[in-house]
Amino acid sequence: MFKRILVALLAFFAFSAFAADANNASQADLEAIKGIGPAIATKIVDERKNGAFKDWPDLVARVKGIGDKSAAKLSAAGLTVNGAAMSGAPAAPAPAKTSAAALKAAAPAPAPAPTAAKPATATGATVAATPAAPASSAKELKKAAAAQKKADKAAAKAAKAASAASK
Repeated sequence: MFKRILVALLAFFAFSAFAADANNASQADLEAIKGIGPAIATKIVDERKNGAFKDWPDLVARVKGIGDKSAAKLSAAGLTVNGAAMSGAPAAPAPAKTSAAALKAAAPAPAPAPTAAKPATATGATVAATPAAPASSAKELKKAAAAQKKADKAAAKAAKAASAASK
């Protein structure tokens, strides 16, 4: 149970520290990307009010101050457009700043599919459906962390109900 919570926290931290999508990130999220200051973040947010960015060339064309070279650097730092890194830039920025062992630990562990009548375990944890393959993008890591959080909350509720029933 503790390991699952730790993995979920690491996955959330990896997502929040290394990735932001230009189409839906807040100004603060954009400013957290290395190379984006308040001025560029404001320009991105203001320009996206005119419509979502289709791809990297669209972002480069519409936001003054971002050229091809700076776009590649921003992509390497974790900025994405529609969930995609800029071609020519590394697809996953996390390996450059995080060890392979930490990435492996951050990926959710495969678990057997739950059955409808499966009771809570002794620790109160229920088995949640997780992807069999390790998550390959920050978006997938965020989804996995949210699913894990939901499963942990349900497990705590089930444990509380079981405890109340045994009294």
